[in-house]
Amino acid sequence: MKVSRILLVSLLLLVAGSGSGMAGTKPLDKGAKLEKATFAGGCFWCMEAPFDKLPGVVSVTVGYIGGQVKNPTYEEVSAGGTGHAESVQIVFDPAKIGYDRLLEVFWHNIDPTVKDRQFCDVGHQYRSAIFDHSPDQQTMALRSKAALEKNKPFAAPVVTEIVPAGEFFPAEEYHQHYYKKNPIRYTYYRSSCGRDRRLKELWGSAAGH
Repeated sequence: MKVSRILLVSLLLLVAGSGSGMAGTKPLDKGAKLEKATFAGGCFWCMEAPFDKLPGVVSVTVGYIGGQVKNPTYEEVSAGGTGHAESVQIVFDPAKIGYDRLLEVFWHNIDPTVKDRQFCDVGHQYRSAIFDHSPDQQTMALRSKAALEKNKPFAAPVVTEIVPAGEFFPAEEYHQHYYKKNPIRYTYYRSSCGRDRRLKELWGSAAGH
């Protein structure tokens, strides 16, 4: 794109919407034992909605992970150089939804064929990655990537990273659930970035949205 993403986002955020609750936590069953999953797939606004609607997902928080700077700001991460990736951290009830299902949704909402970019967003901060929280998650992530490489509906190799999760820093409040707070601006950004068009090319009817 000729217009930088940070400039585009600044224009979209001239009037930031209001909202309650950073992570939009859903009611919990008594005694539920929860787990975390963390994924990076480019613009974190666009990665919230696919997980938000899944039964068994308790909350989805957008933020930054994988970098060297404590408590980075959006401007710092967007400019590059902190090492962080825009990401989503999901709290889920494994009794209601499995990590394998979250992996499936992740793959179908990203372009796993490109390095250090997603759609119109270019830079290491927009890489696709799975940040595992346990040996079991790592095993499942590696297995799902191997299965995808074997059965993928596209020719290019899968370059998405699988790495241990480090410290996750929630993004600023105005970014949380942006797709709900500012649906018109969100839809415009998603369309102008070519996200849905590329997902359809890659995944066909299985494409996320």
